Amino acid sequence: MKLTIMSGGCCYNGKDAKDEKGLLSNPRRNRGCTDILVFLIFVFFICGLIFLGAFSLSKGDPFRLVYGTDSFGNTCDEDNSERIIAGVRHSGRNLKGRPHLFFMNIKEPDTSMRICVNKCPENDIITPRDLFDFSQQTGSLLCRYDIDLSVYDVANRSIHGPCPLLPIYKSESLLNWCIPRELVEIEGWLENNIANNVIAYINKSNIFQKVLRDLYASWNVVIALCFVAVAFSVILVLLIRFFASVVVWLMVALAVLASMVGTAFVWWTFISYKNKLDMEESLRIPLLEVDINSENAFLLFSIVTTILTVILLLILLVLRKRIIFVVALLQEAGSCVSAMPLLLIQPLWTFILLLMFFVYWVTVLAFLSTAETPTVTEQGYVLFAKHETVTYFWWFHLVGLIWVSEFILNCQSFVVSGAVARWYFTRDKSQLGFPILGTVGRLIVFHQGSVAFGSLILTLVKIPKMILEFFSKKLRSSENQCVQGCARGCCCWCVEKCLKYLNANAYTVVAISGKNFCTSARKSYYILVGNALKVLAMNCVSNELLFICKVAVMAATSAVSVIWFKSQEDLHFYAIPVLLVSVFSYYVAHCFLSVYEMVINALLLCFCEDRDLNDGSPERPYFGSKSLMAHMSECSQALNNLSKCRQRSSLEPETEPAQV
Repeated sequence: MKLTIMSGGCCYNGKDAKDEKGLLSNPRRNRGCTDILVFLIFVFFICGLIFLGAFSLSKGDPFRLVYGTDSFGNTCDEDNSERIIAGVRHSGRNLKGRPHLFFMNIKEPDTSMRICVNKCPENDIITPRDLFDFSQQTGSLLCRYDIDLSVYDVANRSIHGPCPLLPIYKSESLLNWCIPRELVEIEGWLENNIANNVIAYINKSNIFQKVLRDLYASWNVVIALCFVAVAFSVILVLLIRFFASVVVWLMVALAVLASMVGTAFVWWTFISYKNKLDMEESLRIPLLEVDINSENAFLLFSIVTTILTVILLLILLVLRKRIIFVVALLQEAGSCVSAMPLLLIQPLWTFILLLMFFVYWVTVLAFLSTAETPTVTEQGYVLFAKHETVTYFWWFHLVGLIWVSEFILNCQSFVVSGAVARWYFTRDKSQLGFPILGTVGRLIVFHQGSVAFGSLILTLVKIPKMILEFFSKKLRSSENQCVQGCARGCCCWCVEKCLKYLNANAYTVVAISGKNFCTSARKSYYILVGNALKVLAMNCVSNELLFICKVAVMAATSAVSVIWFKSQEDLHFYAIPVLLVSVFSYYVAHCFLSVYEMVINALLLCFCEDRDLNDGSPERPYFGSKSLMAHMSECSQALNNLSKCRQRSSLEPETEPAQV
């Protein structure tokens, strides 16, 4: 009985898989556009992202996160002449060159007037004459903007200005705020709880603002570390290309070494942070929330990196006898890359596109987080409240990050898989032509909808996974272990990995046959199911080996980032930049090393199709090389023997009688 399935435009008309034999070995020349509906949805979604960016640029001001605002709604170190707030007297001032926020009375920061100044006081200011001399010598005017320097001696001094209350304590810039260097030296600091009030005011600022402030201050370092990850990835790719037989074990050793070193660096950073905070706490110095969060973040990073290192060692322990099988497969992949050397350049374009999109996404995120509406208080001060529509834009922006990133990565998978399949099923390699350019052209003209379809499926899986992971934190106290297990999103993770694997093979069929995504996914599924033992065993070992290389690049780059960020004193919550560098470095390594992963996946799929169509006789010779066919046969036989040995050992009776 034939079954008909319809889901989201995917139609299975019950055609037998045998009717589709030869679909890969006979490339379709007269093809049309595939999955047009999904492509139109993707285009409208991109237009929505552009509208969101325009809205954020018009309503937000990311420099407000970095430098803060004075009591009149002006952003420090920025020309606010185009952002005049109606009804506020000193709004719309040009404050270029005034990056620091100064309080008229630091003892009461919540209600004190704030102004932007050039420089924080470097010494105690006791008398009005000291105030005049400091402002005249440094050019840092500590009274309200409309107060002339000549009247500093006689101007009124209060918590609301126009001049600050005396004394003014020597200060330093902390998060671009002028904070006294020694809070314990302020008169009555313990009785009036002054130090705690100041620390509480700093802690009251949004943690997201502190994170973006550090990201803005370290964006050039983050980009530089991304290129460090590129260098590590290129070195590994070249080693695999020219020294596959030797470099496999070298890569394993380097991966273990890099993971251990990276884990040691993260633990060292956590211990340093903890010792510093313990010392300050013993001296009864109030702790900044940002320092406490950094300590907790590095503790979490240390635990996660330790777990990943242990998992890595266990994987190597399990696969130690099968790694040798991958060497010949990597050599065959190297032959394919030699015939099409431009395959190694594809990750570079993917990296550039991903970097451009990530920069755009983070920029819009910074503007979106400050898309707020100003409100005026009774004292004439300005407060910023969240815009009513911003809440809905957050989810749209997050979906855009996942879908567009997957689309860019899947475009690379489509190009590489299509070029490899064209190379495999061309008997006369001299007549190969330009398979990469041809595949890129077919992608742009015909198959963007299919790539968008596969990316959308992964996005729809990732979003519930993220939601389940969020609820898992809420259910930690639950006694129902089943609920906890489901909430952790394990099922979604498994589905995501399976879909990624099927998508990569489906793109190979799309590139060659010109069919839509669902038809191609069904064809690749039948091929893989019919050759499960040959494909899955070899594919798992090769994928795990390449995953180890990606982890090695990520660990090495993260270790460099910890050392680099730790030396920068202007960063206060650099755990997030380190995390961002780790994520970016993994993506960069994935872009480069996934070339071999995609080549191997495409070769295995083409090998299975080749074995189904041909038998190696003169009348029906194989498309694949003799070395590949011989190696795959040896691997299959070895895996079969290994499986039989395990079954035989499990069925052997006990040599000693059981004790009663």
